[in-house]
Amino acid sequence: MSSGKKDIYSKALLFTIMAAITVLIGTIVTVFYPMFLTSTNPKLKNLKPYTALQLAGRDIYQREGCVNCHTQTVRPLKAEVLRYGDYSKTGEFHYDRPFLWGSKRTGPDLARIGGKYPDEWHEQHFTNPQAFYPKSNMPKYYWFNDNKVNVKETIAHMKTLKFPYTQDDVKELEGATEMDAIVAYMQVLGTAVERKPVIEVDESMIEAESPFKGKVEAAAAGKKLYKMECAGCHGQNAEGNIGPGFTDIMEGEPADTDLYLTIANGIEEAMPGYASQFTKEQIWQLVEFIKSNKPK
Repeated sequence: MSSGKKDIYSKALLFTIMAAITVLIGTIVTVFYPMFLTSTNPKLKNLKPYTALQLAGRDIYQREGCVNCHTQTVRPLKAEVLRYGDYSKTGEFHYDRPFLWGSKRTGPDLARIGGKYPDEWHEQHFTNPQAFYPKSNMPKYYWFNDNKVNVKETIAHMKTLKFPYTQDDVKELEGATEMDAIVAYMQVLGTAVERKPVIEVDESMIEAESPFKGKVEAAAAGKKLYKMECAGCHGQNAEGNIGPGFTDIMEGEPADTDLYLTIANGIEEAMPGYASQFTKEQIWQLVEFIKSNKPK
């Protein structure tokens, strides 16, 4: 007894080839083909093509190999969303050629960095990262302040990518440094995604005054947290920099709860909130450190 079906099963090589072709066709149809359909990858409504200055910054980001240490994609995991913000959407990468998702986090993810810090923070951080994070192994890019943007190259890239630009954009490039460009790029990352309302901490959620009031060991613990996260903006010795010095803050004799809520919720476009990063105990320790800078 013989049949075509039996012939295929009895011939191992032919069966293997036919099975491989079937799996390949199925993979293309169900996995790869949908990737190129606009309907499955809709562009976010708030997403705009890069401006000339932003694209120049993106080119510098690629040139310096920043993608080797920083990712630009937040995975839909609770820990990542709490730390970096809403998980990444396919539609926010519509204009990225090539994608800069990255695969290694020697440094933090940058997918939601846009608008988190003021421009001056980025300028000082690129100039001297160790002034913000002493253990950082990020190179100093102080020479960004001296190098001018390559106008012809950037405009050529704009044309290749079919991004719109005006003569005002060209004029902006002519006077721009590489620092201006890469800061502009940092500030646009993740801004097309509608930010979910942040659940703010209010007075009903915390004690009426610091539970560590007057405890030296709590202030010491707060100082360690300060050195790790806050010194770049407020100075290594809390003398002030981008943000105010703590002696100046304490001259106003703020209440413990006001200090706590400022740390927890942040200040829009000036300081990020730390409620999702620090525990309640840690924030109170920071409050005690701030209070230890009260003018004598």
